[in-house]
Amino acid sequence: MSTPTVTAPIAAGTWTIDPVHSAVAFSVKHLMVSKVRGKFDTFSGTITIAEDGTPSVQAEIDVRSITTGNDQRDAHIRSADFFDAEQFPTATFVSTAVTPKGDDYVLTGDFTLHGVTKSVDLQLEFNGVNPGMGNGPVAGFEASTVLSRKDFGIDIEMPLEGGGVVVGDKITITLEIEAGQGA
Repeated sequence: MSTPTVTAPIAAGTWTIDPVHSAVAFSVKHLMVSKVRGKFDTFSGTITIAEDGTPSVQAEIDVRSITTGNDQRDAHIRSADFFDAEQFPTATFVSTAVTPKGDDYVLTGDFTLHGVTKSVDLQLEFNGVNPGMGNGPVAGFEASTVLSRKDFGIDIEMPLEGGGVVVGDKITITLEIEAGQGA
């Protein structure tokens, strides 16, 4: 079975992710009844479109830049209990395929977190291209996926007295990306 070839709806060249106009966010169940939300403040990446229109993506996240609005929780997440950010300071993504899915796409790639690499699928929506504000065109994307933290060796269990756990296994990752092809 062959994978359909995707031609990118943006011009050939390198598009650089603009961290000022982009966001890498997440949410995870807390105490089995609510969600904790957070984001990473430091990340970078490129979208490269080959002359034949084939897209590829490379990105890096500084896991030490996590923020959830609570300094004590952020320090715990950076600790060896979770990210072990001292030993594994970055998470990376390198695309391996882009396939159409209706009007949208599936972006597949190798995601490395906590020293473990797994193939992940991101549901990707292309928001279009704008001429920009004097520095060349910009393109917008939204993407999301759900990961199991245990798949990446983050298997801390903090059981609750009445059953369940303090922190859920499933992490929803949401990306809002603006990338520019200029200056």
